[in-house]
Amino acid sequence: MRLDLSLYLVTDPGLCAGRGLVETVVAAVRGGVTVVQLRDKHAADGEMIDQARRLKAALAGSGVPLIINDRLAVAVESGADGLHIGQDDGEVAAARAAMGERALLGLSVQTLEQMARLDTERLDYLGLGPVFATPSKHDHAQPLGFTGLARLVAASPLPGVAIGGLKAEHVAATREAGAQGLAVISAICGRPDPEAAARAFFAGR
Repeated sequence: MRLDLSLYLVTDPGLCAGRGLVETVVAAVRGGVTVVQLRDKHAADGEMIDQARRLKAALAGSGVPLIINDRLAVAVESGADGLHIGQDDGEVAAARAAMGERALLGLSVQTLEQMARLDTERLDYLGLGPVFATPSKHDHAQPLGFTGLARLVAASPLPGVAIGGLKAEHVAATREAGAQGLAVISAICGRPDPEAAARAFFAGR
């Protein structure tokens, strides 16, 4: 599946609760979201597998891949298009072996030291950040700002999507730093109209 990192939506169970997870995602994709990541730190694997299957069905034919955050077993069992892991969420080699060669595999990178240790042969893209501090992740690394983001992008051998407190008004600065797109949570999930919120990220193009 083609990977377009332009607008990468990370779901939040609380922020999506009012409208519903599937409904929020479908509306956001209508607005231009190019990747969907299912993220739920507290749900049991069985619940996430069910969520992933419903999302996969809803995204069928859209060309938008469904990526699972952290949970390798969920990604495999649900038939998701890919997996995104953090620095402490398991080995890249093991994830690739379990997911297969056709799956998308992403890794979070916060520092140049982490960048230097990349398993580039097994990865498809990187999540770079946080650019800003964000309430969705309390244990995040020191915020990079756009200068730090640009340093990571310059050192990266793989496509990178910026994450961490980003909003529609940050599109130009993110692009200038060299990232291929923005990963967002509250800027879409937390808005009353997810479709319009997604469209706002493309308004200046």
